[in-house]
Amino acid sequence: MTTEQALAPAPADPADAPGGRDIFLVCNSVDELGGVTTWTHQMARLFAGRGHGVHVIGIAPVEEHLRQELPAVLPYRTTTLYAERPPSIPPMEGLKGRLNAAERARRAARANLMKEKADRLSALFRAARPGAVAVVTQVWAMEWVALADTRNVTLVGMSHESFEASTKSSRGARVRRYYKDVDRLLALTPEDADKWIRAGMENTGSMPNPLPFLPEAPAPRTAKVVACIGRLSDEKGVDLLLDAWAEVAPRHPDWTLRVYGAGDDERMLRGRTTELGLDGSVEWMGRTADVLGALRGASVFAQASRAEGFPITLLEAMAAGVPCAAFDCAPGVREIIRDGEDGLLARVGNTTELAGHLERLISDKALRDRLGDAAFANVRRYSPTEITDRWEALFAFLQR
Repeated sequence: MTTEQALAPAPADPADAPGGRDIFLVCNSVDELGGVTTWTHQMARLFAGRGHGVHVIGIAPVEEHLRQELPAVLPYRTTTLYAERPPSIPPMEGLKGRLNAAERARRAARANLMKEKADRLSALFRAARPGAVAVVTQVWAMEWVALADTRNVTLVGMSHESFEASTKSSRGARVRRYYKDVDRLLALTPEDADKWIRAGMENTGSMPNPLPFLPEAPAPRTAKVVACIGRLSDEKGVDLLLDAWAEVAPRHPDWTLRVYGAGDDERMLRGRTTELGLDGSVEWMGRTADVLGALRGASVFAQASRAEGFPITLLEAMAAGVPCAAFDCAPGVREIIRDGEDGLLARVGNTTELAGHLERLISDKALRDRLGDAAFANVRRYSPTEITDRWEALFAFLQR
């Protein structure tokens, strides 16, 4: 069985969507843990629900511990180009490196295989109906798309992080290199789009993430629980949240911090919990497939990320009517949360300020209810219908 067959239990034929267009969503991996993958499959379902022929294409698989479980049957097709993740190759150093025959051979082999996978993309794009669109969700994946024949598709590139976070890493240079000629580069907020435009990327617009769900009523907010949901990695700042919780927990011993998620930093974070004397007030819940259930079992949501794009977990918490305390680490965060109106924002890294916000929410039920109800109402501006309408309007505009 090929990788494509294993990941595509319900292939979608373009003829199944006579009134729609063919939409390719090209990402690093079809099943990697994280917000971009969650977004990809949500948009794939929304587009398929509108009658479009959708194909999610991942470049390479991920290690088992970084893989999220997908439904056995999907209403769209999925493909993974590589059976194993291609090795990364550092830049050649000096004349000695350039003269190293073995190193040159390794690079040539990798380049040849990369071109072979890009040819597979070319064949998929050429087989699409007129009006097809390829949305590249991550700039690493764009390196293969850039080698492919894209004349038959409108090409949209995305950056699912803030301008600041992107430019602090190698991804900033990659965005400038690989997205400079796409039909539209999409940032997550107008503020980030303006920054990319000022940086010379004049083809930039913005598109927010949609709500993953729309509950009929807000959470009861009766449990003495603060919830955190996300990957256990440095970027998500759970270590900073633990530092803030160390200031709050002694004054509220009947409250619990529940941490949902998995990741490479879990062992370190558990050790930090013990060092801070928090073992009795922190519960490690692991991954959850029932995010709404987890949120309905909490009265406060906390996010201490060092960097974000347009965080889906904040959208989820607000859609559930759970008031949020978060670091103002990106334009996407302050676009979602209106400080003091439907949530509370702290300066990035200021754990004392974050602890103060958690303290206020824990101590004041009226404040929790006011902010939670406002969040439940305000966040509906990102409804799936609204965001899908915006995508379809963009596709139509770019085809003119």
